[in-house]
Amino acid sequence: MWEPYKKGFKAYLQLEKSLSDNSVEAYLRDIDKLTQYLEQNSILKTPSEIVLKDLQQFVKWIAELGMTDTSQARTISGIKAFYKYCLLENISPKDPTTLLEAPKLKRLLPDTLSLEEIEKILAQIDLSKAEGGRNKAILETMYSCGLRVSEAVNLKISQLYLDVGFIRVIGKGNKERLVPIGSSAIKHINIYKKDIRVHVKPVAGNEDILFLNKRGTRLSRVMIFLIIKELAASAGINKTISPHTFRHSFATHLVENGADLRAVQEMLGHESITTTEIYTHLDREFLRKTLIEHHPFFRKA
Repeated sequence: MWEPYKKGFKAYLQLEKSLSDNSVEAYLRDIDKLTQYLEQNSILKTPSEIVLKDLQQFVKWIAELGMTDTSQARTISGIKAFYKYCLLENISPKDPTTLLEAPKLKRLLPDTLSLEEIEKILAQIDLSKAEGGRNKAILETMYSCGLRVSEAVNLKISQLYLDVGFIRVIGKGNKERLVPIGSSAIKHINIYKKDIRVHVKPVAGNEDILFLNKRGTRLSRVMIFLIIKELAASAGINKTISPHTFRHSFATHLVENGADLRAVQEMLGHESITTTEIYTHLDREFLRKTLIEHHPFFRKA
């Protein structure tokens, strides 16, 4: 009964929202959970016939299945997105999700690296090896520009404007942004291009990809994750570290040093300022720590 609606929703997410295949699949799984609940409870309703009470019972059902608060919130978000689509396409005259509440989630602040820790990680790279020069260029670029790992692995030579100190980044939903790039990252990209990349024959379709593996194809996100994990372990840093840690550190260091939040939002490619505001919480913690360490009254206590 819901299959045509799911197909239409899939096309909407792919074509109008320009979401990645993984994101589209995640949204469709949320709708699959809802239809599974409806079938199991013999609720023979179309999307337009669903009311808030049905959805509240569905949320109760997924909670009883043992789904975590985070997974419940993710599923409810998917259902809300589906009903936005239903309103746009006149499938449903009203949105039954308007008053649907998700579990309140604690916003966990991600681990960040200090400048010293980033320098320690970079110092572990063996520059006598070809992949060392490439990895240095990748990590310098990720920290200099606050890139997502997907943006780093998909970065193209044609998106580099190093002579004027900018790169063009294709972010989520194919949105483009121009991000300044620092002199150290520029230096290591140029060394990599001139001395290392020239010796790798790109596989067809990868000619414009900046960072290549030995086989001449773009690096996987997992590969970047493993490179960073290995370097952090060598540096003796015992934190939960992933490629995203470099992005978090980029934003945290900017905010700690007084950068305008709107500018940070622009550089990170956040659609909403509220996503960027997490870094003001990190900044407040930094300010509190600074007061405790340096204020005479705090020290006296």
